[in-house]
Amino acid sequence: MIDQDDIQGPDRWGGNRARSRWRWWAVGLAGVTGLALTTVAVAPAAGAVGRSLAAVDDRGDDRGKREEGRRGEGLRDDRGKGEKGAGDKGKKEVRPKGVPVPCDADKLIAAITLANARGGAVLDLAKKCTYLLTANIDDGNGLPTITAPITLNGGKHTTIKRAAGVDQFRIVTVGTGGDLTLNHLKITGGQTDGDGGAILVNPGGTLHLHHSTVTRNITGGSGGGIANNGTTRIKDSTVSRNTSGTNGGGIWSTGLLTVTASHITANVSGATGGGIHSAQGTLLVDHSRITANHSQTSVGGLELFGGAGTVTKTQVTGNTAPAVGGVLANSGQLTLTKVVIAHNTATTGLSGGLSVNPNTLTVVEDSIIDNNSAAANGGGIFNFGSLVLRNTKVTRNRSGNQGGGIYNIFSGNLSLFNTKIVKNLAVSEGGGIYNNVPGVVNLNTATGTIVAKNRPDNCVDVPGCPG
Repeated sequence: MIDQDDIQGPDRWGGNRARSRWRWWAVGLAGVTGLALTTVAVAPAAGAVGRSLAAVDDRGDDRGKREEGRRGEGLRDDRGKGEKGAGDKGKKEVRPKGVPVPCDADKLIAAITLANARGGAVLDLAKKCTYLLTANIDDGNGLPTITAPITLNGGKHTTIKRAAGVDQFRIVTVGTGGDLTLNHLKITGGQTDGDGGAILVNPGGTLHLHHSTVTRNITGGSGGGIANNGTTRIKDSTVSRNTSGTNGGGIWSTGLLTVTASHITANVSGATGGGIHSAQGTLLVDHSRITANHSQTSVGGLELFGGAGTVTKTQVTGNTAPAVGGVLANSGQLTLTKVVIAHNTATTGLSGGLSVNPNTLTVVEDSIIDNNSAAANGGGIFNFGSLVLRNTKVTRNRSGNQGGGIYNIFSGNLSLFNTKIVKNLAVSEGGGIYNNVPGVVNLNTATGTIVAKNRPDNCVDVPGCPG
């Protein structure tokens, strides 16, 4: 934090001699870091605790003015200018240019502190560099809390990492009013008992993750990689091998979460949502992969808990949990379009692929639910709520008990339109569909729905279904 006592002219130190000393120090720092210093103080870096910086006397230093003229363009918020859009295939990505930050964690901390004070900055981090953070400098963070529009541009093998063997802290928090863009960066090693092992986005804060990786971070709370309570947009990025003590091994979100052309993989949660857990927020996932995640309790891949979710052209594959291997719609409204839910496993409980809880509306269109398995009921789908399948294939799923393809419990309302339930297997009965009356199943065979080649039978208590 910047103390008002530090934002004063050099006269507080007494006369021309002190002013001359300050100008020499400031020019030296500007030359080392490449940053233009003006009338703001820089908070102490991790390796310089107790050392505060006072303001530059701009009137007495022409060299400082020339330096600011050269660097000033980089201290504007140019995030998004020239940014590659979804419809710009084939065009070279243009990243905003900014102020170079040498390969030194203290200099990165100082640069972010200055950028916050100036109302924003674009900072170019060094290539083939690991900025190694060694101390909790800001309320559980290794970097200053982001309170302004700040872009961090990385390059080849640019990493921001918490050092091993030091006190626990996450990498960074985006505060209210903060807007952080990370380009071509690896964020790793964060560890905290609070939410967000690597990154915490507070209400009113915004995170943009582009061509970046958030990996191997740990939290005792929710969001092993990212905890989002504001707005988070992830594009062309990877969230992998993060661990949470509760929900959301990869990502936990209560705000707006958008995931585009990204990979959420090999994350672990102690409670629900090994890959992503969205709670009472808005979830948008497109052209992405949610793979090989694990929950120690339930929902290996993706959970929507309240709010609204839309998932399109995405693969949810190879996820595991004791119950609900792939996707859980746990209240709220979920739409899945052109989604593949495959090879997910519920190791001891129900629902290998998709589960829909009571008071939940889920629509699945133009999708494939294939080769999922559950130790108990519902190898492909377990439906407690309202589920509509359109132009969808439910194939080769396996149940250790009833409902190899679909298990529709007594509170479920299931409607199928032009949907194929084929080659599913149940150990007990209902190889294709098992309906627990008074649950309702409408096959709508006139639209092209087919239930065939399931073992040991096609249906139990499903009107219009061949046995």
